[in-house]
Amino acid sequence: MSRLLRLDSSARSDSFTRRLGDAFVHAWRQGGGGEVVHRDLTLDPPPPIREGWTTICDTLLREGITETDRYAEAVRTEPERLAWAVTEPLLAELLAADVVVIGAPMYNFGVPSALKAWIDQVTFPKMVLTPRRFVVLSARGGAYGPGTPREPFDHQARYLLDFFRGHYGVEDGEVISAELVNSLTDPALAARLPQHRDSAAAALDRAAGLGLELAGHPATKGS
Repeated sequence: MSRLLRLDSSARSDSFTRRLGDAFVHAWRQGGGGEVVHRDLTLDPPPPIREGWTTICDTLLREGITETDRYAEAVRTEPERLAWAVTEPLLAELLAADVVVIGAPMYNFGVPSALKAWIDQVTFPKMVLTPRRFVVLSARGGAYGPGTPREPFDHQARYLLDFFRGHYGVEDGEVISAELVNSLTDPALAARLPQHRDSAAAALDRAAGLGLELAGHPATKGS
């Protein structure tokens, strides 16, 4: 049976990324998708990586260990054991998933610190996660899409896609974004509220559609 890993990283309990995640999960279940594992990175943020994590990576590289089920072989010292105790349950959830859905609002042009900490904790040298599917559910205060003046400042969605492709080898990741969220509160953006509403509605529709689609055709996990 297929498994979905849902990650949330918004500091808001009622956020657009959480609404998009709810829409995706509801459609996934309607479509007959399997187990849903939910980790809220805001309620239980992973700590930053420490030296023990770095020396595990050194051993993996030095000894040519690339199989994820052999990573524990590189855990040999007390600092490494402490680091692995944090990493191992997070990594196990990731490796068990067929589809990974990440709620990732844009904070200061980038991703929330808790999400970056999670990425650091579960990522090791020469790690390939194909053919798992990765979906990013994004919300941004302004407009950062293709052709907008602020497109060059997008270090959120572009960073995640580049990382999935460049490190995990995942080519079919997708970003679903609700733009111009700040038009709800910022008088300077009030005139763009209709654009936000259109963007949010389209994002919710796409999240539900993709959840239904992937429930019926999940990827097959690799090693």
